Amino acid sequence: MSAYKEEEYLMLSGIQHFAFCKRQWALIHIENVWQENYHTAIGNILHERVHDSTNFEKRGNIIISRGMPIFSASLGIRGECDVVEFVKDSGGVKIHGRDGKYVPYPVEYKKGSPKKNEVDILQLAAQVMCLEEMFLTNIPYGYLYYGQTRHREKIEITKEIREKVSAMFCEMHMLFKRGHTPKVNPSKSCNSCSLVNLCLPVLCKNKSAKDYIENMLNEE
Repeated sequence: MSAYKEEEYLMLSGIQHFAFCKRQWALIHIENVWQENYHTAIGNILHERVHDSTNFEKRGNIIISRGMPIFSASLGIRGECDVVEFVKDSGGVKIHGRDGKYVPYPVEYKKGSPKKNEVDILQLAAQVMCLEEMFLTNIPYGYLYYGQTRHREKIEITKEIREKVSAMFCEMHMLFKRGHTPKVNPSKSCNSCSLVNLCLPVLCKNKSAKDYIENMLNEE
């Protein structure tokens, strides 16, 4: 598998946008359009609380790293893990400055409750795949923590999920390289999108969101 150059890396977190709506992902990551709403604001607050701690913390046989930068040259992505728990395990890998061996398990924090779709799982799987590549180890699962239930779920990272993640990032790279923002059919899910007021008028007028915003500003 060929490796991407660092300047070609995409944001890992973009997979949640892409899985929800390919157009939303393109508006944010290709056209650089973003608009906060209640849901995105609450999510940002939750992540700030998670990262607002010391970088490393030790609890028994577990070393906790917060806000850890990660990447994958094979997927062409970079990002950050909310939390990575390095659990002491004889089958794990050595960590510089630490005795014994450890297996890293990512913990992704989300507001609300578990979703019916795979959006959160795909993002967690991408984190697992990055950590596996960085530490040259196998990580069978990770965790999703939900702010509403205050409970975390153990998520097995299956072969099918890994293949889906790889295919999605491959398509994202192709769209990004072309600078192409795909059109989609409006649906009920549009109502929960922070970009709905910028996206839907554009779909009707067949032009880019960036041009639409510039025209609005010029009119003012």
